[in-house]
Amino acid sequence: MSDAPLRSRSRWLVWALSALLLTGCAEKTADRPHVSEDPGPVHVHGLGVNPTDGALFVATHTGLFRAAQGELRSRRVADRYQDTMGFTVVGADRFLGSGHPDLRERRSPFLGLIESSDAGRTWRAVSLDGKADFHVLEASGRRVYGYGSDFETRDERLMTSTDGGRDWKRLDAPAALISLAISPSDPRRVVASGERRAFGSRDGGRSWSDLDAPAAGLLAWTNSGLFLVDLEGRVWRRAGTSAPWRSTGGVGAAPAAFDSGSDDDLLVALHDGTIMRSADDGRTWSVRSRP
Repeated sequence: MSDAPLRSRSRWLVWALSALLLTGCAEKTADRPHVSEDPGPVHVHGLGVNPTDGALFVATHTGLFRAAQGELRSRRVADRYQDTMGFTVVGADRFLGSGHPDLRERRSPFLGLIESSDAGRTWRAVSLDGKADFHVLEASGRRVYGYGSDFETRDERLMTSTDGGRDWKRLDAPAALISLAISPSDPRRVVASGERRAFGSRDGGRSWSDLDAPAAGLLAWTNSGLFLVDLEGRVWRRAGTSAPWRSTGGVGAAPAAFDSGSDDDLLVALHDGTIMRSADDGRTWSVRSRP
């Protein structure tokens, strides 16, 4: 994950292998609407909590999974195998996503921006269908930021929308990005992490400055401050724009995804599919769900 081109290639490799697996299963079970063996959640990309019921949603290469509040095991949503590479919860039962379609659906291999208004059971195209594949996706109000591949050129691009994702403007990314996070108080304030450094913007991504972060990693922003989990699993917090970064704890392994949950909780996905949760700004962690 520390190398963006390698990361993109590995994603495509996993997706291609999943395609072969699911296609083979589909040929053997043509009379049934589902594959014979469920691979479960493979390669977590995004996390979010539905404000409707507090359920945890886990977006993966092999579909979207839901762990009800108080439950450790997640279940596949709506028997769908959509490769949801970008994912964010934007409201009650309302999600935004991107990636690649369920192989049983006749759709473009690049989903652009898609939206669900029924907690991930169904999705509709919003924009950039067949044109973009956002690996990183964050939204606040009507403001959306997305970073990913252009279908025609395969170039990585940072883009923003101020109307919920219908119209987009290209931004100059400060680096090849692995993470984005938006201020909970001002959607024009956005932070981004690259392979080696983290950057901040106060003008919606038009200009960037170095955040002097202690390491590269994944970002999350809550009312308690800005958080970074580095590639060793250490968690860092910066309480304010002029405050120093301080280590608060750790999850003991490299992160696959990082986001804020409800009530300013922090959520970290590990590469084995385990989701960790902290309710005390990253000092202590407990298992929220298992694959």
